[in-house]
Amino acid sequence: MGRLRAEQQNRRNREMRKLRMRSPGSGTSDPNQLFDDTSSGSAGFRSQEASGLGYPAQALLSEPMSNFAMAYGSSLASQGKEMVDKNLDRFIPISKLKYYFAVDTVYVGKKLGLLVFPYMHQNWEVSYQQDTPVAPRFDINAPDLYIPAMAFITYILVAGLALGTQDRFSPEILGMQASSALVWLIIEVLATLLSLYLVTVNTDLTTIDLIAFSGYKYVGMIVGVLAGLLFGKTGYYLILLWCCMAIFVFMIRTLRLKILSEAAAEGVLVRGAKNQLRMYLTMAIAAAQPVFMYWLTFHLIR
Repeated sequence: MGRLRAEQQNRRNREMRKLRMRSPGSGTSDPNQLFDDTSSGSAGFRSQEASGLGYPAQALLSEPMSNFAMAYGSSLASQGKEMVDKNLDRFIPISKLKYYFAVDTVYVGKKLGLLVFPYMHQNWEVSYQQDTPVAPRFDINAPDLYIPAMAFITYILVAGLALGTQDRFSPEILGMQASSALVWLIIEVLATLLSLYLVTVNTDLTTIDLIAFSGYKYVGMIVGVLAGLLFGKTGYYLILLWCCMAIFVFMIRTLRLKILSEAAAEGVLVRGAKNQLRMYLTMAIAAAQPVFMYWLTFHLIR
């Protein structure tokens, strides 16, 4: 009996050891631990929760930085724009250029008619409003840059057309034509400025005014070249002669109010050496227009 009880007791002890070995957390678990360790699961949950809360926190931190960067960039852009406008206005008066392009369709039509037929026009004075000349669209006598600019571009296109009809067109020749016309325009304006300085003329003519008046001759040049393409050399010479006379009269009647004295502008006899020089200068500027018109167009008609 005693041996049987000892065997049963040994069997129970072995079963108890097997149960302890099968319990969770074996290897590092404490045999006296009453509850399972779930700290690993809770740590994973906390890490997931922290990672879920991290994106809004980063967004809250990044929004002020992006707003600051945008504000700083816009301030730099505005400062750069002001600096460019200030330096650009020093060399190119943008505000003044807007005045010379303030035209409309009615003004352009009337001005073109005046350039081709100026003989019937009576009042050549520029209108003023509070010591400031009115915009060209309100006064046909006011100089503008729209017609000279468009006439210059159209002249280059018509020259290309004339060269193309004669099988002489090439981009190099057209470029030389445009460069030559531009160089002669600059030379003309610089010579006029130098002459006004040497004669000591006290006038309100500006450099932009001289560019505008010098650019009006391209209208007659375009008409002359088109007449040459349609009617040959005879039509070219007849129409160009008419346009040369028209631009000569236009320049005389326009510039005499700017260069000559008030007495000469009112039709009083010009007296004095200074007024004589001013009169000669006005006639020289007007007479130079037909010369340039012929020089820049005669080779386009054959």
